[in-house]
Amino acid sequence: MLNVLLAVLTLAALGLVLGGLIGFTARKFAVRVDPRIEEITNLLPGANCGGCGYAGCADYARAIVEGGASPAGCVAVSEENFQKISAAVGQETGKRERKVAVVYCSGDNGHAVHVAMYNGLNDCRAAASLSGAGKGCRFGCIGLGSCARNCPFGAIEVRNGLAVVHPEICTGCGKCTEICPRKLIRLVSAGSQAHVYCNSLDKGPAKRKNCSAGCLACRKCVKAAPEIFNAQGFLVRAREGAEIPEELIASIKCPTGALHSVETHLARGKGKEGAA
Repeated sequence: MLNVLLAVLTLAALGLVLGGLIGFTARKFAVRVDPRIEEITNLLPGANCGGCGYAGCADYARAIVEGGASPAGCVAVSEENFQKISAAVGQETGKRERKVAVVYCSGDNGHAVHVAMYNGLNDCRAAASLSGAGKGCRFGCIGLGSCARNCPFGAIEVRNGLAVVHPEICTGCGKCTEICPRKLIRLVSAGSQAHVYCNSLDKGPAKRKNCSAGCLACRKCVKAAPEIFNAQGFLVRAREGAEIPEELIASIKCPTGALHSVETHLARGKGKEGAA
């Protein structure tokens, strides 16, 4: 009985000594973590979209606290949380311009001419290396929805073979611009009211052969409002953030309808949604 008691006491004493050593070692060699990192991580959206240039929100929070990264690098964070993050690290809050993605194409299945059948992977990059999913225009939206599937915020849908961005949901993270093999998705000012929805650099006759909604670069819009529209070779662009009322668009009467408002573009193709 005495031997058992001595064994128990010995083990208890050994446990206390080892516990003390472990506690001392943990405190001695502990890596101190700035509590602001966790605070800022919780204020970030948690989408881990990579739009800030870092692997995820936690990595970005650490860079803000320890590396002096600007809180403005996250385009998805709300204005309220942006102010809180800036205050937490003592940085001045500058004015942030909200950006949204725009798919510069009107070539849905009702306008784009199909010149081949595509029976490959349901991925725009795979299709781009072959026939472009069968559409004749080599600059237009392939329409297989790679951008929609890669959008962390669900801001893109495919309607009748054309990717459409919902600006009220889009945060401007830029993931779609990276995934699009034809680079026809651009981040523009959220204040932009209308666009020339075309990306083709072909001459007018070639465009018309492949799509009935492409910009012919007829320059009717440029002549009507040169302060808003400018021709870039065989393609016309509208100035970002310019006020373009529906009355002006109606008076220009774009012959193919490539020029129209964001609202009109969103209304097109409703009821013809395609799975992304």
